[in-house]
Amino acid sequence: MTKEKISDFSARYVTALRKHLKRYGEARAPGSAAFRSGEEAVMLGLDTLGLARIHEEALVTLNLTRGRSALLKWAAQFFFEAHVPILETHRAVQEKLNEVNRLKAALEQSTQELTETHRQLKNCSLRAKNLDASIKQSVVDNNKLLKESLDMQDGLRQLTHRVMVAQEEDRQKVSLELHNEIAQTLLGMNVKLISVKHEAQASNEGLKSEIASTQRLVEKSAKSVRRVARELRNS
Repeated sequence: MTKEKISDFSARYVTALRKHLKRYGEARAPGSAAFRSGEEAVMLGLDTLGLARIHEEALVTLNLTRGRSALLKWAAQFFFEAHVPILETHRAVQEKLNEVNRLKAALEQSTQELTETHRQLKNCSLRAKNLDASIKQSVVDNNKLLKESLDMQDGLRQLTHRVMVAQEEDRQKVSLELHNEIAQTLLGMNVKLISVKHEAQASNEGLKSEIASTQRLVEKSAKSVRRVARELRNS
């Protein structure tokens, strides 16, 4: 906005105001001339204070600074009408500013919500990674436990086999001992019976003694059989 444009506008304003004052006393309002002056002021970027300064200069130019209150009031109507476009522009600007402020507040709210959403997504991603790592570790641990379990089962089968082999060997050993012991006892009984046969031909006393000895061999054989049976049950 140059001084030359402002000066030209001031001159046009004085001219329009002078025409308006010539119609003093008429019933009609300042009309479109004042409003057009206001529109021109808006186009030049003048605000209320700038238009008021030009109006005061116009009053000085028209020699209306003192007295003549009626003309001053009539001139004030012109100013008020010229001021309407500036007020409307200010109102529109203020509405735009209010709209911008509302949009700014909404943007800030959206930014906060997006920030919170991003934080939650980041936390979810971190929890998912931790869960995935935990699952992988669980798989590794389970595989390790499965291998250990299979190894233990294999070891248990081998131990069971060795125990069964040892038990079978013990049974065979006991069976052999029983066979040998019973065979010896029966052999002894056979010898005693032969001796009894010969003693019976010699004397009765000798016979009684041999019979008692044979009975003891039988009892010994029976005890051996019972002992071996207990050992087989316990094994």
